[in-house]
Amino acid sequence: MTQFLGTHQNRLDAKGRVSIPAPLRNQIRKNGDGVVELVLRPSHKHPCIECWPPDAFEELSAPMQKLEVFSEEQEDLAATIFADAFPVESDKEGRITVPECLKQHANLVDGVVFMGLGRTFQIWEPAAAERRRLQARVSVRERAFTLPGSAA
Repeated sequence: MTQFLGTHQNRLDAKGRVSIPAPLRNQIRKNGDGVVELVLRPSHKHPCIECWPPDAFEELSAPMQKLEVFSEEQEDLAATIFADAFPVESDKEGRITVPECLKQHANLVDGVVFMGLGRTFQIWEPAAAERRRLQARVSVRERAFTLPGSAA
């Protein structure tokens, strides 16, 4: 199973390209020529970009098949999950081009932070990433979150 770990900084170039950090890139399945495939989408919870390997995105969307096709729930979820999703491929150097609407959603200008979240990773504006990591730590501590089935 793919595990994206750590927090990594990088920069957007003038063309809106950013190099996926090697520790994250090495976790993504590559085809024979080293090209990395991802699905990028705006987070509907935070001002960041979610980065999904295609198989994980497929797994995320599979439960949609169980919803009534023309129901409001299905339409709203489909619009939220699929309408702003962008399949991207890296170049051989591991750079992806971030669509303008996603850069705007995440307030990306120059510096970016890649945040590993296990099966996915996110791209953040650096100061917002730091606030989010601190907020998550406080929330876990205050609400005493634990993993299901853990002894902690």
